[in-house]
Amino acid sequence: MAFTDLLDTLGGVGRFQLVYTALLLLPCGLLACHNFLQNFTAAAVPHHCQLPANRTGATTNDSGAWLRATIPLDQHGVPEPCQRFTEPQWALLSPNTSVYGVATEDCKDGWVYDRSVFPSTIVMEWDLVCEARTLRDLAQSIYMAGVLLGAAVFGSLADRLGRKVPLVWSYLQLAVSGAATAYIDSFSAYCVFRFLMGMTFSGIILNSLSLVVEWMPTRGRTVAGILLGFSFTVGQLILAGVAYLIRPWRWLQFAVSAPFLIFLLYSWWLPESSRWLLLHGKSQQALRNLQKVAAMNGRRAEGERLTKEVVSSYIQSEFASVRTSNSILDLFRTPAIRKVTCCLMVVWFSNSVAYYGLAMDLQKFGLSIYLVQALFGIIDIPAMLVATTTMIYVGRRATVASFLILAGLMVIANMFVPEDMQALRTAQAALGKGCLASSFICVYLFTGELYPTEIRQMGMGFTSVNARLGGLAAPLVTTLGEISPVLPPLGFGTTSILAGLVVLCFLTETRNVPLVETIAAMERRMKEAPSKKEAEEKSEEIALQQLGTSPLKETI
Repeated sequence: MAFTDLLDTLGGVGRFQLVYTALLLLPCGLLACHNFLQNFTAAAVPHHCQLPANRTGATTNDSGAWLRATIPLDQHGVPEPCQRFTEPQWALLSPNTSVYGVATEDCKDGWVYDRSVFPSTIVMEWDLVCEARTLRDLAQSIYMAGVLLGAAVFGSLADRLGRKVPLVWSYLQLAVSGAATAYIDSFSAYCVFRFLMGMTFSGIILNSLSLVVEWMPTRGRTVAGILLGFSFTVGQLILAGVAYLIRPWRWLQFAVSAPFLIFLLYSWWLPESSRWLLLHGKSQQALRNLQKVAAMNGRRAEGERLTKEVVSSYIQSEFASVRTSNSILDLFRTPAIRKVTCCLMVVWFSNSVAYYGLAMDLQKFGLSIYLVQALFGIIDIPAMLVATTTMIYVGRRATVASFLILAGLMVIANMFVPEDMQALRTAQAALGKGCLASSFICVYLFTGELYPTEIRQMGMGFTSVNARLGGLAAPLVTTLGEISPVLPPLGFGTTSILAGLVVLCFLTETRNVPLVETIAAMERRMKEAPSKKEAEEKSEEIALQQLGTSPLKETI
């Protein structure tokens, strides 16, 4: 008997599973706010050079005329953001007049920013424009580097310390570093705290998903996993609304960070995964947790009858060959695990590079950033409803592969839409992003089901590192647009399609299949699958021979 049979005995998908899942997914929703926060706190706004302090005479009352005389215009008739005339060109105030070869200089006295939409951003506060404009992208890259490191650190710690300890610490770290970011007064300190916030992203997502999956019976895993995607989508809609209401970047930063103190307080109630406890010989604590689950699910009598011996009877065969310690090499040591790991490395990287390539630069679509953020979030909802249906009735492999391939085709198709059709380009990009978001959350669940409990967190952490590498690579792929505007969408689309083909060709289906507990059990399952197929083929051949229609006889 498998551990999932024990969960079914104690109430299946009962009150405990529902409350437990809701409490874990609520923080994941607000976590999405931090992931896309710099779309608002680091928004690029129109700006031009500040006027020299010694040239604010009588003409200052006519700011339009003064601006026309001191700031050159670019090819689109917009004031240059990084240059000014060394001397005012009053001749330009006359109609149909232009000047050529006039000396210009950099903005030595600072910049004037358009504060009509964003009253303050980090761009305005630390002048991240002109020569310093790359620092804005650097801040986001530093955040993604933190996410990368967090995936490696928290993924490994969770297999050693349990799922709950890294999760609680991540809540604390995000609350403190997020709130502190709202009070710092230097760009370097801002980057440090953003790095710390990025680390918690992986700690929260990976451990929340593992706790949900490991406390959920087989029939409830699909819905529970896809709810994580819905919470992330709702978080994007919340961000659009909160950012619209709270425009100053410091107040916005604090507003999306403070609630994690609440999550920290109630997380102490959440029980550790009994699967992990049993796997590490802590059967007494696992027994107490299971009895609490039974009581909450209305199965108190069944829970009271549980003993360590009864629990062991459910998991003895599955945990018999568990290793006392594991390392990253276990992800490559045996054939079945090695195949899964290599395929998932490709899938996570490709999915991430395309997803963040679309989602992290909303201003490029030319529409209101609040509208684009909301649209991107709204499109995710029907996409995830389709993903939920197909994961339940078709399977994980077909769902992930289909969404990745469809997203890649959408991104490539956007290359052929004229740039002046901004609404169509935005809608098509939103559809592609919706497919990528759906495949992303399906991959989270798929990965958790493919890896055995013994190394589940290590595997998810390691493959998640590849996703963070994709997030770091996305801005680099975007910069290829300076060479040719075709290269970024072609790169994003091609990698997404290739990842879909990898899933379709090399990974196995996990729908309605009990979780594997150990590496040895997974290797046995992989070996038994071909043997079973060969037995079926042999049985079919014998039946054909008995009917006198054996393929062998026909060949002879």
